Amino acid sequence: MAISAPANTASAAASSTEVVMTFFFLFVIIGTTSKGAATGFAGIPIGLALTLIHLVSIPVTNTSVNPARSTGPALFAGGEYIGQLWLFWVAPIIGAVIAGLLTRWMYEPEAIVDTIVVEERRVTC
Repeated sequence: MAISAPANTASAAASSTEVVMTFFFLFVIIGTTSKGAATGFAGIPIGLALTLIHLVSIPVTNTSVNPARSTGPALFAGGEYIGQLWLFWVAPIIGAVIAGLLTRWMYEPEAIVDTIVVEERRVTC
Protein backbone atom coordinates (compact mmCIF):
# COMPACT_ATOMS: atom_id res chain seq x y z
CA MET A 1 0.00 0.00 0.00
CA ALA A 2 1.45 3.33 -1.01
CA ILE A 3 1.48 6.31 1.28
CA SER A 4 -0.76 9.13 0.18
CA ALA A 5 -3.00 11.64 1.85
CA PRO A 6 -6.68 10.65 1.94
CA ALA A 7 -8.76 12.22 -0.83
CA ASN A 8 -10.63 14.62 1.46
CA THR A 9 -7.49 16.03 3.11
CA ALA A 10 -6.47 19.56 2.19
CA SER A 11 -2.85 20.09 1.23
CA ALA A 12 -2.35 22.62 4.04
CA ALA A 13 -3.71 20.20 6.65
CA ALA A 14 -1.53 17.39 5.35
CA SER A 15 1.64 19.46 5.20
CA SER A 16 1.15 21.07 8.61
CA THR A 17 0.41 17.68 10.16
CA GLU A 18 3.56 16.17 8.69
CA VAL A 19 5.66 19.16 9.80
CA VAL A 20 4.34 19.08 13.36
CA MET A 21 4.55 15.30 13.73
CA THR A 22 8.10 15.15 12.35
CA PHE A 23 9.11 18.03 14.61
CA PHE A 24 7.67 16.22 17.62
CA PHE A 25 9.36 12.94 16.67
CA LEU A 26 12.80 14.49 16.13
CA PHE A 27 12.43 16.59 19.27
CA VAL A 28 11.86 13.40 21.28
CA ILE A 29 14.74 11.58 19.56
CA ILE A 30 17.23 14.40 20.12
CA GLY A 31 16.04 14.96 23.68
CA THR A 32 16.36 11.30 24.68
CA THR A 33 19.76 10.83 23.09
CA SER A 34 21.43 14.06 24.18
CA LYS A 35 23.83 14.57 27.06
CA GLY A 36 22.20 14.17 30.43
CA ALA A 37 19.47 11.84 29.21
CA ALA A 38 19.13 8.41 30.79
CA THR A 39 21.33 6.00 28.85
CA GLY A 40 19.85 2.81 27.55
CA PHE A 41 16.23 3.94 27.72
CA ALA A 42 15.91 6.11 24.62
CA GLY A 43 13.98 3.44 22.74
CA ILE A 44 11.04 3.60 25.11
CA PRO A 45 10.09 7.28 24.64
CA ILE A 46 11.00 7.14 20.95
CA GLY A 47 8.74 4.14 20.39
CA LEU A 48 5.89 5.64 22.39
CA ALA A 49 6.22 8.94 20.51
CA LEU A 50 6.09 7.16 17.15
CA THR A 51 3.01 5.22 18.27
CA LEU A 52 1.29 8.45 19.33
CA ILE A 53 2.26 10.13 16.06
CA HIS A 54 0.69 7.30 14.06
CA LEU A 55 -2.49 7.32 16.16
CA VAL A 56 -2.91 11.06 15.65
CA SER A 57 -1.93 11.46 12.01
CA ILE A 58 -3.10 8.29 10.25
CA PRO A 59 -6.58 9.79 9.73
CA VAL A 60 -5.03 12.95 8.24
CA THR A 61 -2.15 11.84 5.99
CA ASN A 62 -1.75 8.09 6.51
CA THR A 63 1.41 9.08 8.40
CA SER A 64 4.85 9.26 6.91
CA VAL A 65 7.28 11.31 9.09
CA ASN A 66 9.97 9.51 7.12
CA PRO A 67 10.57 10.33 3.44
CA ALA A 68 11.98 6.86 2.73
CA ARG A 69 8.80 5.26 4.02
CA SER A 70 6.83 7.27 1.47
CA THR A 71 9.18 7.01 -1.48
CA GLY A 72 9.42 3.24 -1.87
CA PRO A 73 5.69 2.51 -1.96
CA ALA A 74 4.98 5.57 -4.12
CA LEU A 75 7.54 4.50 -6.73
CA PHE A 76 5.97 1.07 -6.97
CA ALA A 77 2.37 2.36 -7.01
CA GLY A 78 3.07 5.21 -9.45
CA GLY A 79 0.42 7.60 -10.74
CA GLU A 80 -1.16 9.94 -8.22
CA TYR A 81 1.13 8.70 -5.45
CA ILE A 82 4.15 10.16 -7.24
CA GLY A 83 2.31 13.48 -7.46
CA GLN A 84 1.94 13.64 -3.68
CA LEU A 85 5.47 12.53 -2.93
CA TRP A 86 6.80 16.09 -2.68
CA LEU A 87 4.64 16.65 0.41
CA PHE A 88 6.14 13.65 2.18
CA TRP A 89 9.67 14.94 1.50
CA VAL A 90 9.32 18.68 2.06
CA ALA A 91 7.17 18.63 5.21
CA PRO A 92 9.35 16.17 7.19
CA ILE A 93 12.50 18.06 6.23
CA ILE A 94 10.97 21.34 7.46
CA GLY A 95 9.86 19.69 10.71
CA ALA A 96 13.29 18.15 11.22
CA VAL A 97 15.08 21.45 10.63
CA ILE A 98 12.82 23.23 13.13
CA ALA A 99 13.40 20.49 15.72
CA GLY A 100 17.15 20.61 15.14
CA LEU A 101 17.33 24.36 15.50
CA LEU A 102 15.18 24.40 18.62
CA THR A 103 17.07 21.61 20.36
CA ARG A 104 20.39 23.14 19.42
CA TRP A 105 19.27 26.38 21.01
CA MET A 106 17.93 24.55 24.09
CA TYR A 107 20.97 22.34 24.67
CA GLU A 108 23.65 24.84 23.67
CA PRO A 109 25.91 25.70 26.58
CA GLU A 110 25.40 29.22 27.71
CA ALA A 111 28.15 31.70 27.00
CA ILE A 112 30.49 32.11 29.89
CA VAL A 113 30.69 35.69 30.96
CA ASP A 114 33.54 36.84 33.17
CA THR A 115 32.42 39.11 35.92
CA ILE A 116 34.52 41.01 38.36
CA VAL A 117 33.17 41.48 41.83
CA VAL A 118 34.52 44.48 43.62
CA GLU A 119 34.10 44.47 47.36
CA GLU A 120 34.71 47.35 49.62
CA ARG A 121 35.85 46.50 53.10
CA ARG A 122 35.64 48.96 55.88
CA VAL A 123 37.71 48.45 58.98
CA THR A 124 36.40 50.05 62.11
CA CYS A 125 38.41 50.47 65.28
